[in-house]
Amino acid sequence: MLWTERFDMPFRGFNPWTRLLRLEDEMNRVLSRFTFPSVNEFPLINIWENGEEAVITAEIPGIDPGAIEISITGKTLVLSGNREPETLKEDESYHRRERWYGRFTKSIDLPFPVEPEKVEAKFSRGVLTVILPRAEADKPKKITVKSA
Repeated sequence: MLWTERFDMPFRGFNPWTRLLRLEDEMNRVLSRFTFPSVNEFPLINIWENGEEAVITAEIPGIDPGAIEISITGKTLVLSGNREPETLKEDESYHRRERWYGRFTKSIDLPFPVEPEKVEAKFSRGVLTVILPRAEADKPKKITVKSA
């Protein structure tokens, strides 16, 4: 007989391990309200490329486009900004508050060097789209072979 079975015998139908797991689940649920996305989680992004350019899309709802900063150094794009908290009226109070606010920064390694002066950025419906043309010096060059 396992020691846990011996422990359960006097309680008949009461399993402290089940109660402990339920308590752990409830604590995780309550504490999850106070955690914020890490730098690696926010904003969520997709990156794809076609050889000529790379495209990055980032979900940044609730951000003013003027609060978004984009910089490029070498093959690294840095996306940063600030989401302001909602302002409540004097007679209002939160019933539940889950939406994250504050400053964020995310560094993204690009698949190739880009032409920084040709980068385009658009913001629509909470999605930032950044189009990054590949640097001319990095594009493959076709070399013709001449017969001697």
